[in-house]
Amino acid sequence: MISIQQMHYILVLSEQRQFQRASELCFVTQPTLSMQVKKAEDHFGFPIFDRSRNPIELTPFGQSLIPVIREVLNESGKIEILLQKLKGNYKEQVKIGIIPTVAAYLVPDMFSIWQEKVGGAQLLIEEKKTEELLLSLERKELDMAILAGPLIDQRLRTIPLFKEEIEVYCPSLKQSKITTTDLADLHPWLLSRGNCLRTQMIQFCQLKDQIASESWNYEGGNIDILLKMVDKNGGYTLVPEHYHLSDAQRSNLKSVYAPNYSSVPAREIIALVPNRTLKWESLNRLIREMQLFYNMEKQQQMLVLDWN
Repeated sequence: MISIQQMHYILVLSEQRQFQRASELCFVTQPTLSMQVKKAEDHFGFPIFDRSRNPIELTPFGQSLIPVIREVLNESGKIEILLQKLKGNYKEQVKIGIIPTVAAYLVPDMFSIWQEKVGGAQLLIEEKKTEELLLSLERKELDMAILAGPLIDQRLRTIPLFKEEIEVYCPSLKQSKITTTDLADLHPWLLSRGNCLRTQMIQFCQLKDQIASESWNYEGGNIDILLKMVDKNGGYTLVPEHYHLSDAQRSNLKSVYAPNYSSVPAREIIALVPNRTLKWESLNRLIREMQLFYNMEKQQQMLVLDWN
């Protein structure tokens, strides 16, 4: 059987795809890392990496092996946590990833509440796009991801948190209720590719992505910039219901209805948690507080938009 250390080297190398960078991250020399990886390959009798490629790539065997290694390393980490708890030296770290358009309001709203509920734990929070969050969960780099659903993965527990209306920010339209037809001749200001709110906007407003991107090459997830672009240049952008706005900005928000006025666009915010985690007690507290904080019943029917 190969060692835990060799598994760690293989995993880091599979992510970095170059020996020099992987060795730096593992705090060993490149020959040491290369030798340990080669020993593991000799043990298995199959190559893990295709070294003829630049950068190197996983072989078919390597692709099958990496998920197993992740699982073994995750379980060995649980043993270390158990030992630290028994010794009284354990301080729990809860790693949370959140998409930018949710983090902008959820972190300020919830952080102090979260700290109160899990005061003994260290909260580590980072912003990532949806695809990055899913990859981080797969790599066991996060304990929980908060993003827009729907999303089903048998390896993950999906917990609905709340739904929020997606509203239109458009000072040039004076009516409070509009339809997508009212937006047809106005310029849409979009977030960069990879932000789910961009995809939802293109879907609901029936925009063609390639046309919309020609005159707007912004790379980021900052809604405040989009609001300023609307103020300076006209047009409109979409804003999540719970996003923090000034009173003046909020007065320019419109509910945008489907053509028959039957529903408004919305998104469902969900939490994704690995099926097996030792941190469920803390995570469940954080989830419960989000559900309570944003549990606001809306009168109108919501049409939940897909994120991809």
